[in-house]
Amino acid sequence: MDFNQIAVFVKVVQAGSFSAAARLLEIPVSTVSHRVAMLEKRLGVTLLQRTTRQLHLTEAGKHYFDHASEGLAHIFDAESSISDANGEPCGVLRVSAPFDIGNPLLSSIIDEMNERWPEVKLEFILIKRYVDLVAEGIDVAIRTGILEDSTLVAKHAGTAQWEVYASQDYVHTHEKMTLPHDIRHHCCLLFSPLGKEAWTLHNEESSLTIPIDKAIIADDISLIASMVSAGKGIALLPNYQCNLAYNGGKLVQILPGWYAKKDPIHIVYPKHRYMSPTLRAFIDIAHEQLKKTLKPL
Repeated sequence: MDFNQIAVFVKVVQAGSFSAAARLLEIPVSTVSHRVAMLEKRLGVTLLQRTTRQLHLTEAGKHYFDHASEGLAHIFDAESSISDANGEPCGVLRVSAPFDIGNPLLSSIIDEMNERWPEVKLEFILIKRYVDLVAEGIDVAIRTGILEDSTLVAKHAGTAQWEVYASQDYVHTHEKMTLPHDIRHHCCLLFSPLGKEAWTLHNEESSLTIPIDKAIIADDISLIASMVSAGKGIALLPNYQCNLAYNGGKLVQILPGWYAKKDPIHIVYPKHRYMSPTLRAFIDIAHEQLKKTLKPL
């Protein structure tokens, strides 16, 4: 029995292709293909049906993967429980987060990790799409919004509330806003995922949808925030992104008590029987820093 063949087969299924598995394992595609072929030859069955674009597990392949992946997980956990039991955090930790999550949430985590555990190298993957942590070899993720049903472990870290902000200079030089409908008289800087034609605002008693007449639209929250700071208009921004600027007097919350939406923020990671010290350290620090930054709601 060749455990390398089994491990490669499991990684191919998890990654969804031979090339993706090769990248994650850092070996040639030809080696991946050869090891899977040798495993099939030894077992005397076809595990994977290959087409030009997709891989499909055969019935035998599905049964073998279910048992093999569980068995390998126990082996890796056993190794980790011994080698990491008394070890300190070190090595590379790959972290996924939404590209629009903003620097305030991530910078405090990075600073604290660097101060406490300088031997850990953090690799952040900031992208728009949903990331399969196991298939893409990512250790942990920070996710916003309602979580989909998943086998991942999720730890709630707080809630981000999207509110209306403007710069101090903009407030001093433009007509005062006291009611939600007043925003129609101002240039609204729209973060496109929240809508391109209207804002829906809520308070404890009601909800209002306000059409936007004059607007600049972008799908980059950092650009929107920069334009707000420069006095170019008003915008819906997550409160965590404005906390530092707000405390320094650079940004002012408009229409206190009104908000567009609330996003729960979680730290998610694959389930481990034994968690490495590096992952455990990151989760603890990320949870601690996120709770400091996020407004309790």
